[in-house]
Amino acid sequence: MTEIRTGLNALADAIDELKQPKPTPEIGERALSGNVIHGGLITHFSSVGIRDKATDEVVRVADDGLHVEAIHLSKIEGTVDVNGNLNVNGEIRASKIHVDEVVADVRNERSDPLSFIGKENNTAFGKGLLWPAKDGTKQFILQERPDRFFSSESIELRAHKIYMINGQNVLSREALGTSVTKSNLQELGALKELNVNGKINVNNYLFYDSTNDRLGFGIDTPNGAFSMGSFDHEFVIDENEYGFKLGTYTSADFSIISDDTNRLTVSANGNIVVHKKLVVSEGVSIGVKNPGSDVDLTVAGSVRLEGKKFEVSDTVPGTGNYKKGDIVWHANPTAYVGWICMKSGSPGEWKKFGKIVS
Repeated sequence: MTEIRTGLNALADAIDELKQPKPTPEIGERALSGNVIHGGLITHFSSVGIRDKATDEVVRVADDGLHVEAIHLSKIEGTVDVNGNLNVNGEIRASKIHVDEVVADVRNERSDPLSFIGKENNTAFGKGLLWPAKDGTKQFILQERPDRFFSSESIELRAHKIYMINGQNVLSREALGTSVTKSNLQELGALKELNVNGKINVNNYLFYDSTNDRLGFGIDTPNGAFSMGSFDHEFVIDENEYGFKLGTYTSADFSIISDDTNRLTVSANGNIVVHKKLVVSEGVSIGVKNPGSDVDLTVAGSVRLEGKKFEVSDTVPGTGNYKKGDIVWHANPTAYVGWICMKSGSPGEWKKFGKIVS
């Protein structure tokens, strides 16, 4: 009984002690260890480098790493590896970006030029812009030997824009630049105006000699202001000391035709042949520069008519060949008109004829 009474008294004392409020334990500075806070919850935690104001769990540390819903940073030091996707709602500013592939459908704004740098020998040949498509990749690529840009597609300029070289207009929609002085054009449309300074060669048939101002058809070295040549001969039109000349430059006959028929021919030896009747509306003179207008025919020398020769002299011929019927008119007749050949010879036999009666 004594042991039971002692136990009950001890229990009563313990219950009374539990009813009394316990004083708050005093923890000295830097006296709290991790062994004391095992599994507990710390609220409004604050230290020199950490301040906890969260009302819900935002940071979780697990064996695979740190899990955070959102991070507010002003600076990251060191190298960062991202295994996965990185979504940025805002701007990215970087000194240099190395990428294996860029897929974008956005507007790109740059303050510096776009550079293409090769991996070997620091050359960028074979690099440029590519647009993959179902019918083949569209390209704008830098090529070498010679250095040039290759475009797989046509290039179009906006209206009224031009191609320039060294600040000079080379080609516009309507005209070649004035600096373009050489060309190998093989076909042209209708020309309204053509101004040529220098020689002209049209299909190795039409030639213009700018040195001598001569035009040749079928001859590349014309001998007249206008020339038409064949394999052996040349026809020219040019000027001379009398005015102008027209005819053959070589020893060939020259004919004037109508209805594809010769009407007048000047032979190589100088003879003039009229193939039809000669109709002269004014006077004709032979060997006389100023024949006058009172006669239709003026001849400076002898005339043969129907096989008979007519001359003018002061005396009977002493030399020369004459035929019977030839007449010599007296240059200063007083008693008779002249002499007539009665027998052919050299000079033949002559008789006076045409007595003048007072």
